[in-house]
Amino acid sequence: MPDYRIAPMPEQLPAALVEKLQRVETATVGHSQHWGFMDRGIQPLLRGKRIAGAAVTLAIPGQDSTLLHHTLGLLRPGDILVVDRLGDDKHACWGGGVTVAAKAAGAIGGIVDGPCTDLTEIEDSDFPMWCRGMSPITTRLYNLGGTLNLPISCGNVPVKAGDVILADESGVLVLPRDEAEAIADAALARQERGERSQDRVKAGEKLGDLSGATKMVLDAIAAAKG
Repeated sequence: MPDYRIAPMPEQLPAALVEKLQRVETATVGHSQHWGFMDRGIQPLLRGKRIAGAAVTLAIPGQDSTLLHHTLGLLRPGDILVVDRLGDDKHACWGGGVTVAAKAAGAIGGIVDGPCTDLTEIEDSDFPMWCRGMSPITTRLYNLGGTLNLPISCGNVPVKAGDVILADESGVLVLPRDEAEAIADAALARQERGERSQDRVKAGEKLGDLSGATKMVLDAIAAAKG
């Protein structure tokens, strides 16, 4: 008998927080923390995309995408659908048809811990997707079950419905909602400092001098000489 476990749709993010997060690079956050980043095997299918929003969490078993099709009818503008494939790396649950439906609902992106298919159709839809590559073998409507908006694992990171997702060309980051704004503020400040540093390097200064690396090396050499 099918086993479906479905919780309510999560609260979406305030527009001001989304706007702020869309200016943050995941790699900037990676300078200061190591947790919350999905496995780097989950890569973007489209270049130059950055999305930020609340996670809608879905877990579906290997060959079945019944609950995914149902979920597409529940998505709202600004949602990001995060799909736990429960260890399956063979069957593509996401292709051209799912992409069209997700975009029509207003979703701004999808993240799948497994393969996708129909790359050209995803590109033609200009829909941001992150996944573990491509597969020609697809799922079917087997009516096996799954969970919606319950805790999942995606890219070896726990994700709860409503968690903040920030995804770009460098990867996918999951943040607790109550920490997201402070992390975004710190990242934007770091990005501003980085831009000023790059301007100084372009003007002729040495990166090692600015970062302090050159002093570390020279001090270590001097200490070794006694």
